[in-house]
Amino acid sequence: MITKGDIVSVLDDAIDGVVLDIKGNEVTIETSDGFTLIFKSSELIKMGSSNDMNFSFNKSQVIREKEVAKPNYINKEKKSNKEIPPPEFDLHVEKLVKNYKAMSNYDILTLQTETAKRHIEFAIRNRIPKIVFIHGVGEGVLKSELDFMLGRYDNISFQDANYQKYGLGATEIYFKQNIK
Repeated sequence: MITKGDIVSVLDDAIDGVVLDIKGNEVTIETSDGFTLIFKSSELIKMGSSNDMNFSFNKSQVIREKEVAKPNYINKEKKSNKEIPPPEFDLHVEKLVKNYKAMSNYDILTLQTETAKRHIEFAIRNRIPKIVFIHGVGEGVLKSELDFMLGRYDNISFQDANYQKYGLGATEIYFKQNIK
């Protein structure tokens, strides 16, 4: 039995309130929002007495509860997300030896290819993912010799290096790592 002052809830709706008045089958309630509504007594269910329910609320507290909290963290990583540039090896003869004037073209090309081979073997042993050979444009003899030599290695792919940085005078070598 519903009496004046009882806390009631509407069966088919999400409305709670306190009973203000009862006239026959009609019950007048005041909702927690302050609205006065009339329902049939069969539509209401008694939840308790008005002493049990507190309708006062703090607006700022409700807003604070509804706000989505922003993550409060500090990025402890340094801004070094940039990729480390690959090691570059300049194969120009003037970078390899001091006095090359007395060397023949064959000796120069042999020195350059042997230097390239040493760097490739070092990169494979130390699991370096990629390197860049700067060979210059010239007549393309060293480039074609490098292409032939690199083609004999397994697990190596190569292509022209970044055009904006090197122009046409460099080759980038990728080493496919074997996971054992």
